[in-house]
Amino acid sequence: MKAAVLFTPASITQRPLHIEDVPRPPLAPGHVLLKVRACGVCRTDLHIVEGELPPRLERVIPGHQIVGEVVEGATAELPVGTRVGVSWVGGVDGTCWYCKHAMENLCDSPTFTGYTVNGGYAEYAAARADFVFPLPPELDDLHAAPLLCAGIIGFRSLRVAGVEKGERVGLFGFGASAHLAIDVLHAWKCEVYVSTRGESHRKLAESLGAKWVGTEVEKPPCELDRAVTFAPSGDVVVAALSSLRKGGVIAINAIHLDRMPQFDYDSLLWGERQIRSVANMTRQDARDFLKTAARTGMQPKVTSFTLDQANEALLAVKHDAIDGAAAILP
Repeated sequence: MKAAVLFTPASITQRPLHIEDVPRPPLAPGHVLLKVRACGVCRTDLHIVEGELPPRLERVIPGHQIVGEVVEGATAELPVGTRVGVSWVGGVDGTCWYCKHAMENLCDSPTFTGYTVNGGYAEYAAARADFVFPLPPELDDLHAAPLLCAGIIGFRSLRVAGVEKGERVGLFGFGASAHLAIDVLHAWKCEVYVSTRGESHRKLAESLGAKWVGTEVEKPPCELDRAVTFAPSGDVVVAALSSLRKGGVIAINAIHLDRMPQFDYDSLLWGERQIRSVANMTRQDARDFLKTAARTGMQPKVTSFTLDQANEALLAVKHDAIDGAAAILP
């Protein structure tokens, strides 16, 4: 099969992904082999390719937002031809304290798709059968792909922030994940306030019904009940914190932060404001979100690339050169 393979992490400007022919994945017990129909491009892929997340394998095929069709390893629940999604968490040990206490997203020994096992920048991919999600027919391949990480993790971020119906919620940064979270917030009758860099991102937020849109240095016109930060920047976290009411909560949706600057406790954190991190997702998050996406007719804005253009897709994500999400179609 054809695949985009990473041998040595490097700046994406050096085109470190090599497009080449490799063997199809072997089918291990409890796994299914998928013919990849689409694979979303995530900023976490960029962290892996550029080495901000330390390498776990000598060579790896990135990609963890996989839409695929079962071709081998079928079960009664997953017959041949079933269209499924695969996300970032590709497996857990099921035995650690966190797994036993319904917190599998914090598992001590997780498997990460496209990082600790090969992912979906390829024509075929293998996945644990108990970590794939049958996709509703309302979600086509291209538009389902970004939902499988950006969408699910954005949904979990809203849960971690404790968002309740009708609240004022700030989204700081407006890329692939935030532009999906806004649809969920509208379904929950929330007012959405967006602070983000990039004129095209601000226009997209306006077109998707944000009540207020400003630049990354502008403060929303009212105090917020909740906020989610999507940019990998500590400065953005502090900006969001300064916009919260007393008792408000920030959820940081980032696997990596550039730094966490000093800030004044008395004026920003005091008053039982909270900063919480978002770590991975659970299978229940995925199931609940995909049902919500199908029910609301979610249609993310997606720019498609071919497998041969995998480096270009990551470059576009790095430089915010596209609105919404990116996906590779093998």
